[in-house]
Amino acid sequence: MSDSTPADGKIEFGLALRRSDDIAGQARHIEALGYDYATTGEHVFFHVPTSNGFISLAVAAGATTTLKLMTSITLIPLYPAALCAKLAASLDVASGGRFHLGVGVGGEMPSEFEACGVPVRERGARTNEALEIMQRLWTEDDVTFEGRFNTLSGVTLEPKPASPPPVWVSGRQDAAWRRAARYGDGWLPYMYTPERLAESNEAIARYREDAGNPTPVTPGLFVFFCCHPDNDTAISYAAERLSKQYAQDFSQLVHKYAIAGDPDRCAARLREYTDAGARTIVLSAASPMSYIEQSERFMADEVLPRIRQAQD
Repeated sequence: MSDSTPADGKIEFGLALRRSDDIAGQARHIEALGYDYATTGEHVFFHVPTSNGFISLAVAAGATTTLKLMTSITLIPLYPAALCAKLAASLDVASGGRFHLGVGVGGEMPSEFEACGVPVRERGARTNEALEIMQRLWTEDDVTFEGRFNTLSGVTLEPKPASPPPVWVSGRQDAAWRRAARYGDGWLPYMYTPERLAESNEAIARYREDAGNPTPVTPGLFVFFCCHPDNDTAISYAAERLSKQYAQDFSQLVHKYAIAGDPDRCAARLREYTDAGARTIVLSAASPMSYIEQSERFMADEVLPRIRQAQD
């Protein structure tokens, strides 16, 4: 497993790409604002337009020089394991070792599983098997594997990454905690309160210890945000966007699962998550398209420096 721990234990911040067009421009914007990662999610079909993580980040890699690149997340069960290993290795090599693979099981859109010929009920088992195969293909030659879903007969993946891309396991439930402890370099939950984040970090550490692995899992977080000079406007923007994105009413959930408000409120909320252990925080703008860039810049200029200065 790769080392995904931020240098000197400092907190790192990523920013999610919010559009499927002008990826290069967005990536350069993220790098210029001082974020550590550009990330992107994916779905085959969803309530709002989405791209493909590998394709978007390949474009972002060519447009940037130091920015780390993370899928947040790749829907592992929708890919043949060997193909996913090849795509991740190719992107890591092409980007000069800047790629991080965020993984999850999906399932909130059963129609995309049906369309891809993958039973939803098998998504967890398929993901676990794929993660085992990918680690072997990234580090071994002549790989032979006979599993429930995959058969490999003495195959060798080339080119291999110089070191395996760090794997960030996402999810919300205990099965994801166990997956992170077994396969992950980092843990990237979403829709979590600070209290739930702390609980999950403790559980993952126990599961890791029980497995005899002394290398800790880096605690992370994926969280939606809207930063605006006016609190009420920020909350309204975030609720409207998330309600559309997840096809449910988020008006009463914004304060629980998102960071929304003026810079003071956003900084205070971020500190709750860092106090709960988060060291790599991926932020995703939840606001109208017309305000996304202002929100991203406002967060970078007015909020993140307070968190970083507190570490110095």
